[in-house]
Amino acid sequence: MVSYNATTLHDRDRKLRGVFVAARDVTERKHFELALQENNVELERAIAAADKANLAKSNFLSSMSHELRTPLNAILGFGQLMESESPAPTPSQKASIHQILQAGWYLLELINEILDLALIESGKLSISLESVLLDDIMLECQSMIESQAEKRGIRISFPSFEQPCFVNADRTRVKQILINLLSNAIKYNQAGGSVLVECTASPPRSIRISIRDTGAGLPPDKLAQLFQPFNRLGQEASTEEGTGIGLVVTKRLVDLMGGAIGVTSMVGVGSTFWVEFHSVSVPSFTHGAAKPITSSLAQAESGGPIHTLLYVEDNPANLKLVKQLIARRPDMHLLTAVNGTLGIELARAAQPKVILMDINLPGVSGTEAMRILHNDPATAHIPVIALSANAIPHDIERELEAGFFRYLTKPVKVDEFMQALDMALAFAETESARANQGEKT
Repeated sequence: MVSYNATTLHDRDRKLRGVFVAARDVTERKHFELALQENNVELERAIAAADKANLAKSNFLSSMSHELRTPLNAILGFGQLMESESPAPTPSQKASIHQILQAGWYLLELINEILDLALIESGKLSISLESVLLDDIMLECQSMIESQAEKRGIRISFPSFEQPCFVNADRTRVKQILINLLSNAIKYNQAGGSVLVECTASPPRSIRISIRDTGAGLPPDKLAQLFQPFNRLGQEASTEEGTGIGLVVTKRLVDLMGGAIGVTSMVGVGSTFWVEFHSVSVPSFTHGAAKPITSSLAQAESGGPIHTLLYVEDNPANLKLVKQLIARRPDMHLLTAVNGTLGIELARAAQPKVILMDINLPGVSGTEAMRILHNDPATAHIPVIALSANAIPHDIERELEAGFFRYLTKPVKVDEFMQALDMALAFAETESARANQGEKT
C-alpha cells in the first residue's frame, strides 16, 4: 500500500514553479491499524465475557447464600427456642442443644467467610469509607469476645482512650477484622495465657492496632504461608475448628480500605498481629437527643395495646418459627400470608402495625410487594422489615434503599429479631401520633 502527497510550489509573484510529490509505503502501518482494530474487538468481547461471568458468579453467590441459609434458619431458630423453653430443658437436653447451636453457628461462619472471599475476588464487595470512632468499635469487640476468652481461661486486655480516635474505614469491616484476629489470638493461645490489645500512632498519619498473644508462636516458614487460602499451617489435625480462610479475608478487607496488615512471631513466646488504618481528625456532627425505645412487651404486661404483625412468607418452617417467637410476645397478634398478593390484600384490610416480609416470594416478590404498599396511601405508613436468607451486602443495601425499614438475615438471631420489632413498633407509634396531630391542626 502506498500513500501519496502532492504540494505545488510558487514564487513570490505566485507563479507556478513546480510540484513536489512524495510517496511512501504504508503497508506496515495499515496492517498495524487493522491488527489494532481486531485486538480492540477481541478486547471488547473479552470484557463482555468477563462482565457476563461476573454477573453469573454474583447471581450464583446470591442463590447459594439463600439456599444454604434457609435450612440453617430452621436449625438455629428452633435450637434457640428449645434452649430458652419453659420449663427449661434437662442438663442432657441442654448439652445436646448446645452442640446443635454450636455446629450451626460455626457452619454459618464458614458460609459467610467463603461468600466474603468470593465477593472480594469478584469485586462485588461494597466498602463504605467514613470517619469511624475506634473507641466504640473496641468496646463492641470487647463485649463480643470476652465470654470466649473466659471459657478458655484467657486474660484479655483492651486499651483505654484518653482522646477520641477516628480512622477512615468501613465500620462493619473493621469490627469483622478485629473479631477475627481476636478470635485467633484466643483460639491458638495456651491455657491460662493472655491477649493484649494496643493502639498506637503510626507515622505519618495512621493508627496501628496490635493484638499480642502468648501462644506457641510461628517459625519463619509458617509466617510466609499465613495469608494463603485454605492453609491452616499444620492445624488440620488439631481440635480447633477453621478453614484457613479467615486471615485471607482479613487481609483483603484491610487492602480494600487502604490499610496495612502484618505479623511478628517468636516460637515459644507468641505472635503479634497488627493492622493500620489512616487516622482522620474528629468529625463535626450534631448529637441529637436519643429517644429511648419503649418496650412493647412491657406495655402489654401492664395492660397496653395488642399490635398486629403481618408476616408474608412461603416457607412453612420459617412461618412456624416466627409463630413460636411471636407467641412469646403477649403484645402482638400474628397474621400470615403465603405470597405477596395475599400479603398486600391482608395489609390493606387489617392495617397491621408492622409487616415482616420475605424477599423471595412466589409471584409478586417481597420487594415489589413493599413498593406497592408504600405507594398506597392506606398502607404507606406501615414499616416493612425484610427477613431473607440473602445476605449479600450489596443486595442488602439495594433493598434498604428500595424502602425497607430494616433488613434481617436468616438464620434469625432472636434478640436482634425482637429488637427490630420494638424499633418498628416505636416508629409506627410515632408516625401514628404525628398523623393524629396533623388531623387536629
